[in-house]
Amino acid sequence: MDRWDRRQFMQLAGLGGVVFASGLAGCAATTTRGAQADDDFYFVQLSDTHWGFEGPPNPDAKGTLHKAVASVNALAQRPDFIVFTGDLTHTTDDPAERRRRMTEFRSIVAALQVKPVYFMPGEHDASLDRGAAFQEFFGRTHYSFDHKGVHFIALDNVSDPGAVIGDAQLAWLADDLAKLARDQRIVVFTHRPLFDLAPQWDWATRDGSRAIELLMAHPNVTVFYGHIHQEHHVMTGHIAHHAAKSLIFPLPAPGSQPKRTPLARDPAQPYRGLGFREVEAEAKPPGWQIAELPVVKS
Repeated sequence: MDRWDRRQFMQLAGLGGVVFASGLAGCAATTTRGAQADDDFYFVQLSDTHWGFEGPPNPDAKGTLHKAVASVNALAQRPDFIVFTGDLTHTTDDPAERRRRMTEFRSIVAALQVKPVYFMPGEHDASLDRGAAFQEFFGRTHYSFDHKGVHFIALDNVSDPGAVIGDAQLAWLADDLAKLARDQRIVVFTHRPLFDLAPQWDWATRDGSRAIELLMAHPNVTVFYGHIHQEHHVMTGHIAHHAAKSLIFPLPAPGSQPKRTPLARDPAQPYRGLGFREVEAEAKPPGWQIAELPVVKS
C-alpha cells in the first residue's frame, strides 16, 4: 500500500478496536528504502511472550507466539525491522530449562520473514543469572544502532536483580549520547519503565531517573517499553513513554488492585488484551504513529 492508503487503513482499523495514536511527541526518520529523504518507515514491537508459561490466564500459551509470528508475516507491508522488548521466556530456577525455553523461542521466531530482528531481555530472561543465558542465545543486553536517520538505543534494566541500569551502563549511555547532535532523533527501548509507574509492583527502574536526565538534553526522544502487559502512555517532560501489550496475558491497570495478578480470561474473547504494535515514523510533521494490533483478528 502507498503511504496514504496505509494511514487510512490504520485509522479505520482503530474504529474496530485497534488503538491508533497520532501526533505523538518524539521523532521521525529521514530516509527509507531506495526513496527520497523525508519518506516514512515503520517497525514492529512485540513484548512479553513468556515462552514456557502455562496456566489458566492463557490456555493457548503454546500457540499464541506461533499466531503472533503468522500475524506479523501476514502484514500487507513489511516492516523495516522487528524488536522484542523483553521477557522472551518465562522465568525458571533451572538453568537447563531456561536454555531449553530460549532454544524453543529462538526456533519459533526464526520463522519471521522480516530481518533484522532485535532482542532485549526481560527480568524473566535475565535476573536470575545476570543475563548469562540470554547473551549465549541473543547477544548483548544493551546496544545502539542507526536506522534511516533515527538513533535507536536498547537499555538493559533487568539483568541486575536490583532493577537498576547500573553505573557502567549509564556511563555507556552518556558516551553514546555525547556522539549525537543535540537534535538527533532518538528512540529508546527498555523492558521496565524508566519512571516510577508502580514501584510496589516492580513497575519502575530504581536509577531510571538518571537515564531520563541524560536523555532530557535531546528534544526528540521517545521510549518504547514492555513489562506491564498493557498499552500505556505517559510523558516525562518532553519525552513520551509508550508501553506495549503482552503476547501471553494482560495485567491490571497500574495500582488498580492490591496484587499484580493477570486479568481473568474471557472465553468469548480469549485474545482480548493481547497484541503487538506497528510504529510508523513520519517525517512531516515529525512524530510517531502507533497502531495496536491483535494477535488474532476477531
